[in-house]
Amino acid sequence: MTVTPLGASVPARLLITGVARPDGSVGDVYVDGPVLADPAGAPADVDRVDGTGLVVLPGLVDPHVHLRQPGREDAETIRTGTAAAARGGFTAVQAMANTTPVTDTAEIAAEVVRIAAAEGACRVIPCGAVTKGLAGEQLAELGLIHRATGTRCFSDDGACVADPQVMRRALEYVRPFDGVIAQHAQDPSLAGPDACCHEGDLSGRLGLGGWPIAAESSVVARDVELAALTGSRYHVCHVSAADTLDVIRAAKARGVRVSAEVTPHHLLLTTDLLTGYDTTYKVNPPLRPAEHLEALRRALADGTIDMVGTDHAPHAAQDKDHPFVDARPGMTGLEQALAVVIETMVAPGLLDWAGVADRMSYAPAALLGLDDQGRPVAPGEPANLVLVDPRARRVVDPADTASLARNNPYAGRDLPDPVRLTVCGGHVTYRRG
Repeated sequence: MTVTPLGASVPARLLITGVARPDGSVGDVYVDGPVLADPAGAPADVDRVDGTGLVVLPGLVDPHVHLRQPGREDAETIRTGTAAAARGGFTAVQAMANTTPVTDTAEIAAEVVRIAAAEGACRVIPCGAVTKGLAGEQLAELGLIHRATGTRCFSDDGACVADPQVMRRALEYVRPFDGVIAQHAQDPSLAGPDACCHEGDLSGRLGLGGWPIAAESSVVARDVELAALTGSRYHVCHVSAADTLDVIRAAKARGVRVSAEVTPHHLLLTTDLLTGYDTTYKVNPPLRPAEHLEALRRALADGTIDMVGTDHAPHAAQDKDHPFVDARPGMTGLEQALAVVIETMVAPGLLDWAGVADRMSYAPAALLGLDDQGRPVAPGEPANLVLVDPRARRVVDPADTASLARNNPYAGRDLPDPVRLTVCGGHVTYRRG
């Protein structure tokens, strides 16, 4: 298996033969450097990959990734995080703003772009903070970050913008450039710093602080009213509860400009995993009971939830090696994201491959305003694609990873192992076998 940073390779010329597209048609795909070209024009000696039985998808786009650089390079770097992304089939990721220092200035955002251009194995878009220092009080340099990097999405993820007046000002500020405010929906008065388990019988039995679903749905209900008031775009990060879906459906029916994402772990893992106090399963928002997972799957299938965002949250071992309540929340997710979507959505017939392409490429690319991502696999389009083997499976080994972190919640699970090849901008960034 080989992962190659974009700057360490030259664009490839590669012919994938007999491969299925998301619409079910079968044919050849020719990567001619940075663009896809007519396969009939491929030279006889071009590198060939037999695509029989495989599926080609547009390169995946992740709107929610923590790369930890700058500041916590012991947990992840842009180089290692994007290598994990390439192994997962991603050709673009948005790096969240809760770095050290926080990505709340144009200079820090530009530095993320610079490092990614030199060391990254996919495109990296910095997500700007909504407020300075994620403190929820003063707006960050939203306009300057946008002008310096093209960033359209801003979030205090890891912290909720709890003050409605601050949230309103942020929504108003980004509207002129069609920006997006993405909310970590967690009312701190309902789910404070000790909240770490879905509130219910289990949290009581385990003696863990309860995280009620109302802490999520109430913030979203408030925010969609502010989005309606301002006419701005609003995005809900990592939806975890069925009640929140009712709010989103009603808002969309009214024409409010709202979108939402779900994580792979909230599609597969349930709150009963916390019974052993394994901090690998501590995440924010927390894992929920099975009925919420079923509702989230249906919502992703029917479009109430627009996209998948991994919330890839790598941690150094010392940050997880604590009593459950004191451990840092978060899980890695980039390398198994597509596997979980296949397991929970494709295998049971909730999504077809066209649906996967929409939820994991087209929709997040549109959210982030990426003209070169989320494009059809067709001649004349940018050469961003992932080659998928829908039949391959393996037991997840947390040590077999490009990430620096080992807090993988899928360790020991038999899951699909779909990604054979990732091409980003014509560069082969990952190739298996």
